[in-house]
Amino acid sequence: MDIAVLQTLAIPLIGTSLGAGSVLFFHHRMNKEIEKGMNGFAAGVMVAASIWSLLIPAMEESADLGKFAFLPAAIGFWIGTFFMLAIDKVVPHLHGDESEGMEGVEMKRSTMLFLAVTIHNIPEGMALGVVIAGWLSNNVTISAGSALALAVGLAIQNFPEGAIVSLPMHAGGIGRKRAFGYGVLSGVVEPAASVITMLLATRVIPFLPYFLSFASGVMMYVVVEELIPETAQGEHSNVGVLSFALGFTLMMILDITLG
Repeated sequence: MDIAVLQTLAIPLIGTSLGAGSVLFFHHRMNKEIEKGMNGFAAGVMVAASIWSLLIPAMEESADLGKFAFLPAAIGFWIGTFFMLAIDKVVPHLHGDESEGMEGVEMKRSTMLFLAVTIHNIPEGMALGVVIAGWLSNNVTISAGSALALAVGLAIQNFPEGAIVSLPMHAGGIGRKRAFGYGVLSGVVEPAASVITMLLATRVIPFLPYFLSFASGVMMYVVVEELIPETAQGEHSNVGVLSFALGFTLMMILDITLG
């Protein structure tokens, strides 16, 4: 496998690992304002990546449909949205009270958080795999820059998720190193899902517009359901919205210049 591909696949896992690594240095949750800023920045990055790396290429791929070039993108987007809705029916949400009160949290709750983060990482890994598959197929609408932009966005989002897994486990009695291991493990499924999607590339490519927009639906759902609510928790602050604008602008610039 190409070195550039391996590096792109590793980026989201690095984000998870760094977040999980916070348990080696801290016992409590990270500063709330910092967390709001990170979530807002990740949301901005992922929205920009969803538009420039996923939705626009999906519509460009369907240009031969003329005025109906939006149709595959719209269908795929809604499939991705309903897919994430179905997942949220069987796993707990990652925001709100699920991540509050880490002192004395029960291990059952920590286990549910671990499962929630792990399962949510699967469709995100699939999203990256779809983009990489399009890049490797020499598709003119998808570049290495598009894959890199999406991978960076996922890594930023994964940082607090890694902490969400490892910190409660340590607070519940698990050793720091073991809690760190569980945090990293929750992110391993992401590159694994990417690789599986890439291996199915010959079947994915003919339906690329649908898969790209499916990935966009997944990303946008995560932003609206998980990241944006985190920026609004607690006392009112403009950190979240300013960080969102910064992340969106930066990823828009990177996606266009690298693409």
